[in-house]
Amino acid sequence: MEKIIVHNERENALMKELNARKDIPAERIKKLLALPDLTQKENSPIKILVDTVMKLPRFADFDVIEFPKIVTVEENFDVLNTPKDHPSRRETDTYYINDKDMLRTQMTVMWPYYLRYEGIKEKLEKAEHLALMSTGIVFRKDEIDRKHFPAFHQIDFLYICKKDQRVITQKDLEEVQADAVKSIFGNIEFRFLVDSFPFTDPSIQIEINWQGQWMEITGAGLVHTQVLKNFGLDPEIYNGWAFAFGIERLAMIKMEIPDIRIFWSDDPRITSQFKDINSKYKEVSKYPAVVRDISFVIDKNINLNNYYELVRDVAENLIEQVELVDQYENEEKWPGKKSYTFRIVYRSLEKTLTNEEVNVIHEKITDKTRQELSAIIR
Repeated sequence: MEKIIVHNERENALMKELNARKDIPAERIKKLLALPDLTQKENSPIKILVDTVMKLPRFADFDVIEFPKIVTVEENFDVLNTPKDHPSRRETDTYYINDKDMLRTQMTVMWPYYLRYEGIKEKLEKAEHLALMSTGIVFRKDEIDRKHFPAFHQIDFLYICKKDQRVITQKDLEEVQADAVKSIFGNIEFRFLVDSFPFTDPSIQIEINWQGQWMEITGAGLVHTQVLKNFGLDPEIYNGWAFAFGIERLAMIKMEIPDIRIFWSDDPRITSQFKDINSKYKEVSKYPAVVRDISFVIDKNINLNNYYELVRDVAENLIEQVELVDQYENEEKWPGKKSYTFRIVYRSLEKTLTNEEVNVIHEKITDKTRQELSAIIR
């Protein structure tokens, strides 16, 4: 196993530019980049799960790579065969720093950092195969509820070899996914279904039968021939498989964690509960929710992810859910606009929120909604 750490002078320069900026997008990005990578945090359910999978014998000789959180659009999307019109490229889904640079949205970006690293092509030629894994934090804009947060963690695996050494089939994909699932969930019923990713073809997912419900937990596929070409590898000579999953989703299922914010808590009553893969979360205290509604009229072209971002700016981790409960249009009264009503559920994981505290936060959200979205508050 070789550990590769890629430093990027461009990232350092971009961080200096970000730190000098005071605009809202820059402030949001700086907050996200300040978050800890929980795959490195002791007693975190994220690290516990990652360590369990990475210690599997089949991954013993896999190289490990660390690379920047700020990457280029070319690295994150283009070279990985993501179509120009793919939803993940939208500004409402991805944190862009400028036209060329962004926060990584997937750990699959390890592919260009590894395959372009000095000496790796020579290693492939000599050893006739490459094996790589990487874990880390990634970023995507999303709604607000118990299962979604704009920063989360992934683990990715990549294996490439010469076809005259081994022709990789779907059976290989199924075996590697099954190993990972068994290491986490033990003897559990699972099944494979067809999936789709820009960088693999064919692609499959694995679902587990958890408490009577089928739940998707991982995705895998054969490395797309176009992606091999993008890295200067002839698909007539080389083939490979790729495998990845989101860690929070698996940890929430396995450790019975009901709220994604729990991963980010430093409350010792919470952190002390996680010792190993079989730890189960026990509610510290069910603090009461405080519910407030907000209604406003905005331009109908404004994406609602922009509103979720605004709410996070003000309330940070004190919000359990933001739910759209009503929407309608009245062209005579509000031409080109749309009316929305959101229900905001305030709840701290660590204390009881008072009505007075919530009123202050809710008023700030109302003010920012009016200012940033040019909203008419109803």
